[in-house]
Parts: sequence; structure tokens; C-alpha cells
Amino acid sequence: MPRLSEVITALDVLWPPERAEEWDAVGTVCGDPGAEVRRVLFAVDPVQAVADEAISLGAQLIVTHHPLYLRGTTTVAAGHFKGRVVHTLIKNDIALHVAHTNADTADPGVSDALAGALDLRVVRPLVPDPTDTSGRRGLGRICELDQPETLGAFAERAAKRLPGTAQGIRVAGDTDATVRTVAVSGGSGDSLFDAVRAAGVDVFLTSDLRHHPVSEATQQSPLGLVDAAHWATEWPWCEQAAAQLDEISDRHGWDLRVHVSRTVTDPWTSQHSSPGAPN
Repeated sequence: MPRLSEVITALDVLWPPERAEEWDAVGTVCGDPGAEVRRVLFAVDPVQAVADEAISLGAQLIVTHHPLYLRGTTTVAAGHFKGRVVHTLIKNDIALHVAHTNADTADPGVSDALAGALDLRVVRPLVPDPTDTSGRRGLGRICELDQPETLGAFAERAAKRLPGTAQGIRVAGDTDATVRTVAVSGGSGDSLFDAVRAAGVDVFLTSDLRHHPVSEATQQSPLGLVDAAHWATEWPWCEQAAAQLDEISDRHGWDLRVHVSRTVTDPWTSQHSSPGAPN
């Protein structure tokens, strides 16, 4: 069985921490480098339900996309929910490792997994990493459909192939418009509208789209917008990342057991239609 330090070294090759944004908090949050690792659990969010799932599985390592302490902290006291997660992990000899923006821009990265879940053909990054001479790394992906379809049909595709959430799929634009090219970005994407417009795609699929950027985008061009839940757009990365670690385990003869959490940690729990009109 590998030591935690060996597994982390392998993960850092997949998602080098130096490629994370300066504001980000990636890497190992807790864990004994010399401890043996037999089972690994991948998840989007480092919340208590995921920690409890890791205990049930008998996992020694959790790898999440989102950081536990993005803005830092001065305490891990168990009186706070994040501190309780840390206490739970340490008491049960479970390490926590985070790959966030360094996984977003990786090759393959979060948006590759999102494109794969939607059966889209990746053409190139939406915002290329200028340090990557191969032109494969970067934020978001520009993709093509095998066959054109309407915006409404594409939204249905997203609804069927992404994990179900209370939000579902929101659409802005003419649902009868023809879709041939798509930009995707896992996680919050409304800061990328300039790059999306410059790419000349028919549709942009992302999450956390806000009123004013969407309103302005629909006024400027016929660009279709598909907004899914943040968690749903990033969960496919867990399966992709687990497969990558499986391959590494096989290559090294580690015999790791790698799992993907099916626990829905999207914070929204219900949705109600609003048929009324303003008075």
C-alpha cells in the first residue's frame, strides 16, 4: 500500500499546485504523510456528509475540488462546522487534499469532464494557459456537437446527462436556434463572457450566471445561455479524476480502491415554479 505522501506526489503531477490561482487554497489540508492509503474518495465539497461517507467506506483520503478554508482561518475549533470536519477527519485518520483552480485548467481538467458528460467534442481551451506550448491547458473549453440541434434540445441534453439538482437547467435565448458550437466552463462562469463572445460559439454552458451579465449578454448577441447548478457542472470531474488515480494505482501496483461520492452536496434543496405575474 502507498503512503499518503506518495499518493499526494502523484496527485500533484496531475494538478500542480503552482498552477492554482494566487487567491486559491489547494493542497493537503490534513493528514499524516507516512500513513498508508488503501481507499480514496473523490467529492466536490469537503462537507460533513462527505467526511461521514469516507468513514463508512473506510477511506484514508478524501480528494475534493472545493477548498475547506478558502480564505484562511485562525481556528479549527469543533464549535464551527468547518472545524468539526477537521476534527472528524483527524479522529478517523482521514486525510483531505484539494485540487481547485489547478484542476480547472489542467489537461484534462474540470471542463473536459463536463464536455465529456455532455458528449461534446473538445476543440481547444476557452481561455488558453499562455505557459502551455501545447495549447491544451486553460480555463473552459470550446466544443462542437457531432450533429446540430436546437438550443432547447441541447438544454434537454444537459438536463438528462448532468446530475439532478433542485435548480435543474435554466436557459436564456431562442430555444429554436441552431446549436453547432458550445463553450463550457465548470463552476461560476459569468466572468468569461468576453472570451465566449470572442470565440463566436452558439451556446455557453456554465453555472452561477447572474441577472445583469445575462441580460447584457442576451442584448448584445443571439448567444444562447444554459445555466446548471455549480455542483452539477463540477461533479463529472470527480469521475474523471478517480479514473486518473485508478490508472496511476495500476501502474504502480498500489491496489488502491478509488470511489466517487454520489452524495448531492449542492446547497439548494428544492425549487418551486413561479407562475404569477407582477401586479
